[in-house]
Amino acid sequence: MWVLYHFITRDTISAGVAGADQRIGREEALRLSSLGNARLTLEEGQKGSIEVGKLADLIVLSEDILNCPEDQIEDIQVLMTMVGGKVVYRGPELAETTRD
Repeated sequence: MWVLYHFITRDTISAGVAGADQRIGREEALRLSSLGNARLTLEEGQKGSIEVGKLADLIVLSEDILNCPEDQIEDIQVLMTMVGGKVVYRGPELAETTRD
């Protein structure tokens, strides 16, 4: 989540905000990290977006990244991960409440 936080805020670990004029919006950051990464590996026909016929690789987050305060983005937790439509990780927050 730190990479998304950096894309959105341009905040760095040690140097403060670097290139504030190069900030991008939350939706663009999500698009770059999902569909953009799929394009880099020539897999946009299989991955990168949630569409019929694609692999259903996705994560469930602890916060709404589109609406939470910017300073909370880097602390968002992954609650569940699906790869190929199958749950491969379920955090303790969801262990008792969801089934595959």
